[in-house]
Amino acid sequence: MEHNRYVSPFSTRYASDEMQYIFSEDNKFRTWRRLWIALARAEQRQGLPITDGQIRQLEEHKNDINYDVAAAREKEVRHDVMSHIYAYGVQCPDAAGILHLGATSCYVGDNTDVLVMKEGLEVVRRKLLGVMDLLAAFARRYKEMPALAYTHLQPAQLTTVGKRATLWLYELYMDFCEVEHRLGDLALLGSKGTTGTQASFMELLEGDDGKVKAIEEDIAKEMGLGRVVPVSGQTYSRKADYQVLSALAGIAQSAMKFSGDLRILQSFKELEEPFEKHQIGSSAMPYKRNPMRSERITALARYVIIDVLNPAFTAGTQWMERTLDDSANKRIAVAEAFLGVDAILNLMLNVCDGLVVYPKVIRRRVLDELPFMATENILMDAVKKGGDRQVLHERLRVHSQEAARMVKEEGAPNDLLDRICADPAFGLTRAQAEAILDPAAFVGRAPTQVDEFLEEYIRPLLDQNRGLLGERAELKV
Repeated sequence: MEHNRYVSPFSTRYASDEMQYIFSEDNKFRTWRRLWIALARAEQRQGLPITDGQIRQLEEHKNDINYDVAAAREKEVRHDVMSHIYAYGVQCPDAAGILHLGATSCYVGDNTDVLVMKEGLEVVRRKLLGVMDLLAAFARRYKEMPALAYTHLQPAQLTTVGKRATLWLYELYMDFCEVEHRLGDLALLGSKGTTGTQASFMELLEGDDGKVKAIEEDIAKEMGLGRVVPVSGQTYSRKADYQVLSALAGIAQSAMKFSGDLRILQSFKELEEPFEKHQIGSSAMPYKRNPMRSERITALARYVIIDVLNPAFTAGTQWMERTLDDSANKRIAVAEAFLGVDAILNLMLNVCDGLVVYPKVIRRRVLDELPFMATENILMDAVKKGGDRQVLHERLRVHSQEAARMVKEEGAPNDLLDRICADPAFGLTRAQAEAILDPAAFVGRAPTQVDEFLEEYIRPLLDQNRGLLGERAELKV
């Protein structure tokens, strides 16, 4: 690797080889050649003078791209599409005259962009399913383990470790549905011509509407997408890029929520991301186990969420039938959104496959707070024995405030239970009080909610896609 020029960290650290290839020049230019073949074949079917031999020659050279010829030509003409038409024609001299017939540059450029986004979304979909599968197993395993739940990042009531995992999982389920929608909604530009009117194709086919439409249908069928946009200028609407990147940004939002929660829980020592045997957490503090993976998820998620503004502004500044201020921006923005989400999902696959739970820490933290949360139950128990609710409520308020003061100001353990048991107004023995404080009695329907959610929403989805599951990811750095 050269060290004297900028190299994207997506290439060296973050994104998978698979996603990098999807957005590579080789994949792009091979797709251009497939599109040129599809166009020639479709035009031949509608009676244009294109021979089987010409198409056969194009097929023979669709994958052995003569990049040196294209690069030399582009230096001369300053046009990438024309350079590759020339280079393909050098390899296929018999077909050079019918290449790109009736088309404009966006025929290969825009149709390829849509096809590449489709490939990228399919990888995202597969990895998203993998993360969901791992989180579902985690939720099921820990569905009954009581844990502190928080509002405003302050202890509120109890939940379970598994129930919290379903909150992460449900957001990913919503993202999956959005990715499915975007995959189903993708449409090729087709063969619309310079301003979207198909005038050049009408000229070629002597004004025959049916033949012009049939060409588009044949191209879409051959390229495996099945549909084209109903109307366009020279390009497909750039809102399509925005919609796809919005789905990717949705995944980034869910990932950021997951990684943020995990970072907090790791600081509480309740949960921990994987930490390898020889991994170094800090250059200065050898004892540290920093949540590097989760921090990286947060960082990349922030990048992807902000990146969605690029296609938003691009879509809003496409004057009339098109301008060219989209090209340089979308080359970067669309690719990097996919590379970013690919990196995020790789990290999540790695983290969710090795989440560490510390049950004793979780229980200790529950028991530290549970006496406060149990005061209502204790109050009801004392009222049933004949106590005055208002009097008892005030006594609980005083005991709770004093116990909290001792915890905060003196660093003392929470002695609220001792104070209540020592107060004759409640008539509680220590054993009776501890029976009330069984954490499992304070989690509500959390375990049942986990089962219901997994059975009704997640299991059917995973069963439908069983062949795509089981993916794991190793981190490069």
